[in-house]
Order: sequence, then C-alpha cells, then structure tokens
Amino acid sequence: MQTWPYLPRLDSDAPSVQAALKRDPEDFLVEEIPAYPLSGDGQHLFLWIEKRDVPAEGLLNHLARSLKVSQRDIGAAGMKDRRAITRQWVSVPAEAEARVERINTESIRVLEATRHKNKLKTGHLAANRFTIHARGIPKPIRDEVCEAARRVGESGFPNYFGPQRFGREGNTAKQGLDLLKGQLRTGDLPRQRRRFLIRLAISAAQSMVFNTVLGNRISDGRVTTVFTGDVLQKTDSGGLFLCENPAVDQPRLEAGELALTGPMHGPKMRQPEGEPAAWDAAGLQRWKLTAEQFEPFSRVAHGTRRPLLVRATDLTATPATGGVVFSFTLPPGVYATVLLREIIGLEA
Repeated sequence: MQTWPYLPRLDSDAPSVQAALKRDPEDFLVEEIPAYPLSGDGQHLFLWIEKRDVPAEGLLNHLARSLKVSQRDIGAAGMKDRRAITRQWVSVPAEAEARVERINTESIRVLEATRHKNKLKTGHLAANRFTIHARGIPKPIRDEVCEAARRVGESGFPNYFGPQRFGREGNTAKQGLDLLKGQLRTGDLPRQRRRFLIRLAISAAQSMVFNTVLGNRISDGRVTTVFTGDVLQKTDSGGLFLCENPAVDQPRLEAGELALTGPMHGPKMRQPEGEPAAWDAAGLQRWKLTAEQFEPFSRVAHGTRRPLLVRATDLTATPATGGVVFSFTLPPGVYATVLLREIIGLEA
C-alpha cells in the first residue's frame, strides 16, 4: 500500500537528497520534555529511561516482565523510534519500585526514578527534542540544505503523519481500513494484543485520511489560506472554532495565533462546513470510507482535529562530517522524519 511518497512538499525550492538518517542509533537522538514537574510522592513510580535500538512495544514488554506488572498498568506519553537513542518517562505502579534494577540491560537503562500521584497518559508531554545526523549529503550542497532548513524554520512544514505510523509496507493502515469496512473482524486479531492492535490500526486509518486532505490542500494551494467553514485552532489554548469571516481570521493565521486543521475522524470530531467540508469528504472518499464507519470504534477513535502546518522550535542545521546535523524541538505527535523530508526530500 502506497502511504507516503505521493504526498507533496510545501517548499518547492527545497533540495532532494538521498541521505541516511539512522546508520547508527547514535545518529538519531530523541528526548522527551515533560509536561509537568513530578510531585515526588504518590502511587505511581515514574522512570526516566534511556533505550538504544529498542522498539517501543519491546520496551513495554521488557518493563512488564522485569517488574511483574501488566502492560495496562504502564503509562507512556508517546511511542519512540526504534533505530535511535531515546530518553523518555514511563510510569509503573509504585509497588514495583523494589524491582527497578531488574530493568537495566545493555540496551535499556533507568536513569532516574521518582513518584507521582497520577499515571502517565498518552500525549502528556510538552515536546520532543531531536538531534539528528543525516549522512550522505554531498559537501557541495550542505549549505543549500542549511538554507532550506532556515526557510522551513520560518514558514513551517506539513504536519503529515510519517510512514512509521502505517506499519511495514502500510500493513497497519490496511488493517485499519479493513476493520472500518468490516472486511476484518476485531475477533480475528490476537486476543492478548487485540486492544493495542485495534487502537494502532484505526489510528493509522485516521492518519491516512488526514494526510490525504493535507496533501490535497497543498496541491490546490489552499493550505495557507483560511476559508469560510474551516475549523481553526487557537495556538495558545488549543480551542477550536468555525471560521465565519476569513478577512478577520487570515491575519491571525499569518501571525501564528491560529492554525488550519484537518480531520482525525471519530464521533466527537468538530465538523467543518462549506468547501472545507467537501475537502474533508474527499479524503474519506480516497480510501472508500465514510465518517459513520468510525463510530463503532469510538473508544479508540474519539475524533479530533490536527493542525495542517506546524513549526519546529530552535531549528538549526550545521554541516558535519559526512552530512548535516539537525537540532530542533517538536510538539507531541509531530514527526521528525516529516520535517527532514520537507528539508531534503527524504522518503523513508
């Protein structure tokens, strides 16, 4: 299933380079920035964990086995890359504290442990900080790449879901589409991993539709312009509202006060009106879906809106041995690979 290369870039002047992102795990560093300080007491133990070349689900399996707890009792703010060195918080029941040292391996280390009153939930982080060494960029064009990074830092980039969202060869997305269409039953999935797989698959299907809507708006030149009926998001509070007067909202969009949004379908999603509603509908039609097909999966797909464009904070690009080193901070749920694709045309 083709999930990725057909999507247009926003910066048509950016170079296209064949570069290697993750030759070594040390080339891709990710560190969570927590959303709130920890209290130091409570029924949950927060662990600051560093992992090297370990998949997200592999980490959860290892923690459950080492601490003798259920995976359902483990909290994580986000899923981190495998081929990387990542540092993140996870929460576990405090009664597992005596077994924490069993976690440490050559690839997984507990750097800190402290208590907190609440379990860590998905999305409860302020941002992710990245340092990425893209190798294989020829020396004559490294300055051009750095200039493209400067432009993207100023203008922002498409908030696509990256290819890792869709599984190998798009298999996770295909599962989600099949579940929504009734071509695959939830009972056909392995019982022990059923809840996890359903959530992953439906989320991938939502993301396919979002990417399609965003790609269409870029192709049609409609991604930086507010239209009557657009669902807009206030960047300071996250609040959503319908655009009634583009002449009023366009300057606020350009000032960074507002963001255009695209659909993450589900029964609670704020619906656009007018032309934007037709563009959302075209995203569903591309995958032969209807909005109603998401309703049976409301427990894993409530429905929300996602900004179409996003900006990196503190984006720098520095020529280095064999390529360019990029450093930047992204909001939760935004893909570093998507940012780099906008700068250098990366397709993987």
